[in-house]
Amino acid sequence: MNEDTIKPAARASLVEEYYFSRKLKQIAEMRQKGLSVINLGIGSPDLPPSEPVIEALRSATANPANHGYQSYNGIAELRNAFSEWYKTWFRVELNPSDEILPLIGSKEGIMHISMAFLNPGDEALIPNPGYPTYEAATKLAGGKVRYYDLTEEGRWLPEIDKIEAAGVSNVRIMWVNYPHMPTGTKASHDVFRALVFFARKNRILLVNDNPYSFILNDEYVSILAAEGARETALELNSLSKSHNMAGWRIGMVGGHADYIRSIVKVKSNMDSGMFKPLQEAAVTALQAPGSRYEELNNIYRSRRRAAEQLMRTLGCTFDREQSGLFLWGRIPQFRKEAEEYTEQILNDAHVFITPGSVFGTNGKNYVRISLCATEVVIDEANDRIKHILNDR
Repeated sequence: MNEDTIKPAARASLVEEYYFSRKLKQIAEMRQKGLSVINLGIGSPDLPPSEPVIEALRSATANPANHGYQSYNGIAELRNAFSEWYKTWFRVELNPSDEILPLIGSKEGIMHISMAFLNPGDEALIPNPGYPTYEAATKLAGGKVRYYDLTEEGRWLPEIDKIEAAGVSNVRIMWVNYPHMPTGTKASHDVFRALVFFARKNRILLVNDNPYSFILNDEYVSILAAEGARETALELNSLSKSHNMAGWRIGMVGGHADYIRSIVKVKSNMDSGMFKPLQEAAVTALQAPGSRYEELNNIYRSRRRAAEQLMRTLGCTFDREQSGLFLWGRIPQFRKEAEEYTEQILNDAHVFITPGSVFGTNGKNYVRISLCATEVVIDEANDRIKHILNDR
């Protein structure tokens, strides 16, 4: 940095530019050079929302009264729709007046929760491997990161005894994410009950990040259904994956009214409410019948079969019971680390696959393939990779 420029705050040095932001720039540069790059790294749905959702947005946007500032708590219709959605699919009762807060994407909720509940020096338990934003939000809020291991041998589930044995007196928040990204592991009601018991015992705010509930999964489990959860847990959810609305930035957090009020204190100082037509369209999306999810999953099942073949070409092993928008696989033993392997594939085959090291040290021997591409594209990637591997 030039000596004459103003130096950023110290907190800016605690985080790096998001991995996928950097990778998208690299891919754009490769494409500018005329290279055809297949992106199987990012979970951005390539399918559109349903036509009724698009029409609801179009109609609401045409109303001149819908273009002003909106409530920080979201319109009542959206909170009611989220409440009915949770009641129908997760068998959880949430009071729409004070136990649900719509968000501009659930990612912002991670930051708001961290700002609302972490004092400087407080620790946050973060899964390894796990979503990198948990770490970044913790650091930006002044907290300390405490990783807990998830391993294939442990079925990618928290080992509560080990976490507790390491001492949790300074832990304020524990992040969990089931169905899990990146491994696709599902959590049972028993797992959530054990986590809630642990969190209540140790006075820890337990937050489940739950955006993959409906993708290749027919077991809709919420941590808020566990006994005692309302006292100690929050849950984030989103329409990004379940309704193909990633760019619309519509999410929610549900839980105890006192916790929601604390989050609103932060959120109301960060934005000025969500565009009302987006909220009205989200209501339509949340009212979709179960057949809509099944139609979507039929597409993902077909893509998943193509991705499984790609994993075999890569020499990876994987669990066929995974859910979610990705396929997670272990690289062959003779490969040193996934990042080196995926860079070779990007440079030689022009196919971008995510190395598991992005999600933590426990992912260094794994790769992740996104299902946000057609079977034709995944098959093309498979052919390219097969070609470069056979040439070696």
